[in-house]
Amino acid sequence: MLDQNILYQLGFTSYFHNQLEELNQQGWEVGRITSEHKERYSLITLKGCFEGEIIGNLRFTAQSRADFPVVGDWVLVSYYDERKVLIHKVFSRSNLLKRKAVGQDSDIQIIAANIDYAFIVESVNRDFSINRFERYMSLCYDSGIEPILVLNKSDLLKQEEINLLVDNVCKRHSSVRLITSNCINKDGIDLIRNEVRSCKTYCFLGSSGVGKSTIINLLLGKDYLATNEISDFIQRGKHTTSHRELILLESGGVIIDNPGLREVGIASASKGVEETFNKIKILALKCKYKDCTHHHEQGCAVRDALENGILDNESYWNYIKLIKENAHYESSVKQRKQKGKMLSQQIKNYKKGIRKKP
Repeated sequence: MLDQNILYQLGFTSYFHNQLEELNQQGWEVGRITSEHKERYSLITLKGCFEGEIIGNLRFTAQSRADFPVVGDWVLVSYYDERKVLIHKVFSRSNLLKRKAVGQDSDIQIIAANIDYAFIVESVNRDFSINRFERYMSLCYDSGIEPILVLNKSDLLKQEEINLLVDNVCKRHSSVRLITSNCINKDGIDLIRNEVRSCKTYCFLGSSGVGKSTIINLLLGKDYLATNEISDFIQRGKHTTSHRELILLESGGVIIDNPGLREVGIASASKGVEETFNKIKILALKCKYKDCTHHHEQGCAVRDALENGILDNESYWNYIKLIKENAHYESSVKQRKQKGKMLSQQIKNYKKGIRKKP
């Protein structure tokens, strides 16, 4: 008999429980993926922590990378021995956080699955960028994940400078929760801890060296994740997280740590971009043309707001950039599908030609 209370604490909500009877025909048990290493997995079940391997049927029926388990996934397993399990099925996901793969026009990289909230961490030093916040927010909103912004390493600046950064962020995104933190004096760590609720899943997103692992260690109350001292030369922490990992907090809540992302590519995230730039979305309703690009059209309410100082100039241009980037990605995907269809047709025609030969 499954202990539903323990599963619920791990994030096994009614959404997944409703799938259980349909999926589980063999008496398999429920587990959640905690880390992944080249198609070998670590996971947690009611019996503890195990290493897992997917069965051949699941491997050969997968049509894309998204069909394989990822960190945060709920799966059905059977026990192989005291340390290993076999992964038979993956539960339908509540969401999937992804980005455009680096250096690939039409491929995606999956970050994690089944996430409720995302802490988007930025350091307040020279790498700080509200535009980068907006990129991460677009990915989160597109997946139905609520973002929480964290300005970390506040000890590197004077309070007046911190206040200015906070004001600039709030002017562009006043409805998004914002926390300033300092891992040296632990300022703001309790505020982050108070955001983490039992039975919910949180992920940490941000560039390399912004302090994600240090914050998680403080939440855990121990040095669980490896971290390095801040570099005096470049004024940022050295990147140490090399893989995604799901971690359970004793106080409740599930956290997923992620390696730093040097590029935050937008992939089929038009919904997320619109949600991030909600002010532009509302203004666009007043545009003269429904398909207005907000560039040079007459009667564009967005351009009017920009010229009248109602809309932030930097925010506008970042919106235009992300929209173009998203359109380029979707165009690349469409072209690859068309090439695939053409190749398939050529193969069919070739086979027909062979059969017609005497």
